[in-house]
Amino acid sequence: MNESEQSNVTSAIAELLKDISSSVLQSVVETLNSLGVTSPEDFQYVQEADLLPVLRPIQARKLVSAWSQIKQSADSLSSSRESSSGTRSSSCSSSPSCGKASTVALDWADNFEIPWQKFPEALTQCLERKKRPSPRLRRDMVRIVVSEIMKVCDCPSKQSSTAIAKKMVAKYPASLQDVIEGDIVGSGYHSLVKQIQNRIENVKRLNVPKIRKRSRTEDSDTEEIPAERKAVVQDTYGCVNWDFKLMPLNETKESQLDKQERMKIKSKTTNADPEEVSNLLKATCFSQCKDINNGASIQQLCENWPFLFQEIGMCVHFKQLTGIDLKEMFLKSLDKKGQWLLNFLKTVGAEKKTKVQQTAAKLGVMRCQTEGCSEDLKDVVLLLLAYFDEKEEVMFHMWKTLALLKMWR
Repeated sequence: MNESEQSNVTSAIAELLKDISSSVLQSVVETLNSLGVTSPEDFQYVQEADLLPVLRPIQARKLVSAWSQIKQSADSLSSSRESSSGTRSSSCSSSPSCGKASTVALDWADNFEIPWQKFPEALTQCLERKKRPSPRLRRDMVRIVVSEIMKVCDCPSKQSSTAIAKKMVAKYPASLQDVIEGDIVGSGYHSLVKQIQNRIENVKRLNVPKIRKRSRTEDSDTEEIPAERKAVVQDTYGCVNWDFKLMPLNETKESQLDKQERMKIKSKTTNADPEEVSNLLKATCFSQCKDINNGASIQQLCENWPFLFQEIGMCVHFKQLTGIDLKEMFLKSLDKKGQWLLNFLKTVGAEKKTKVQQTAAKLGVMRCQTEGCSEDLKDVVLLLLAYFDEKEEVMFHMWKTLALLKMWR
């Protein structure tokens, strides 16, 4: 199966199973490839048992059923056309919807017409004059394009978004291409694909739990408003466990308060056991989220949940919300991309900016003289600050040795 055929097969599956993850989708494509499927037309020969190793039974049945219906519809349509009269054929040819399949064409993205004529005049001027549009105009452009996309397909795949973004950048590269300091970044259209995908997700997100926003009236503008009514509208985007509906079975309101008090006491000591604190934070996550989602102020949260504003509390809370170990994920990403980024900053970055070159030379002298976290990590952070002209004192707390000695005494 070549790249084009694989893209068509992937899009067809994604259209039918809208909630399938990218990893499972890839496994399905690989399975079909091993079975000899080379195009969507071959779907009719796939059986439910062929898909069970990678899909749940219901998902497999959905695919097989949908492919069977498409084949039956195509056969019945072909038969009706053969038996139809000349008048009917003429009428059908003049109708834009006659004979249209119930599913979206697999190559719809390739034939998608970018609605250039619907763009605001200011945006059109920028594109034609090869100028970079402002963030506001760029967002308007994405909204218009996605609005037209959703009219054609209610669940576009990433491949479709990529094809459309690629066409847009190809027509106006000076205005839309991803460029930093004159260098094209990656494919040149990744950021536009990302914007289109994010907008599609926002449009599709219809039913999500929300905190009700206080209805504003003229008479109530001056009255004191409870904290929970001040909470802004939020949603579950990015979280796997945004709002804990129920308290853990082995917990009670009294036990939650008891653990909260224990953490308050431990936060005032310097030798608190990290593992014990971590367990207490996990056990009280229900109460923490309840306070946060009800609109408690930062000051109240800091007083009631002091560890929440320390490294251990942030990491535990982040994992409870997203299911991702923050430090582990960061270090994995650093292992994969850190050396590449470090080499880029020391070579390309140093050539473009004197400050980066000076920082790199300074770090080379100081290397192996520091203790603590990875030296590569320190170098990356400091070089990034130099590359983007950020001040170190804004990012770090500066402590004098004498001050530290006095504090510990």
